[in-house]
Amino acid sequence: MELKKNPKADLERKRGLYLQIGYLFALAVIFIAFEWKSYDDNAFNLGSLQDNLEEEIIPITEQEQKPPPPPPPAVQELNIVENTEELKEELQVQSTEVTEETKIEPVIEKQEEVVEEDVVFQIVEDMPTFGKGDADVLKYLAENIRYPQVAKELGISGMVFVEFVVDKTGKIKDSKVVRGIGGGCDEEALRVIKGMPAWTPGKQRGKPVSVQFRLPVRFVLK
Repeated sequence: MELKKNPKADLERKRGLYLQIGYLFALAVIFIAFEWKSYDDNAFNLGSLQDNLEEEIIPITEQEQKPPPPPPPAVQELNIVENTEELKEELQVQSTEVTEETKIEPVIEKQEEVVEEDVVFQIVEDMPTFGKGDADVLKYLAENIRYPQVAKELGISGMVFVEFVVDKTGKIKDSKVVRGIGGGCDEEALRVIKGMPAWTPGKQRGKPVSVQFRLPVRFVLK
């Protein structure tokens, strides 16, 4: 005899329904789990925030009250005591009486001598002159110059320039050869210039001054 299933007891017909119920139950469990975790986190955050607030509370400090400064010391009164002792000063007064025999020594103040520096001019209002002029200079040189023997033998001739200073008194000083020709001519020209008689000194604003002068001395072989 073949057994037949009751159509009401067939579970295959309600398989889809049971599957949907299972999905809904699973979603409900998941949703409850998430909601429960969020509540725990919020509770934890509120607790930690409360702890932080308690740590950041700054206690009230009391300021130290400094004692007031001590009062200034009282000024002591000075007792003035009368001095009954008299001070006697012995004054030595020199006699200022002057007689005929009194000698008065004059007081002489020493004054430092001011030495004026001798300024040498190049050009002045009145230039130095020798005798009556250039003709006397040439005459003096011609009469006093001796042609050096070495220069004659070597055939040396030419012009030697001698520079010198005519001072305030007309004397020759600081003479030197600024351009020579050699052969003994330089030394001879310098010797003659140093031996010249006094010149008439140059003048600047009417006062005699020192003037630098340059004179050519010619050596010519005959």
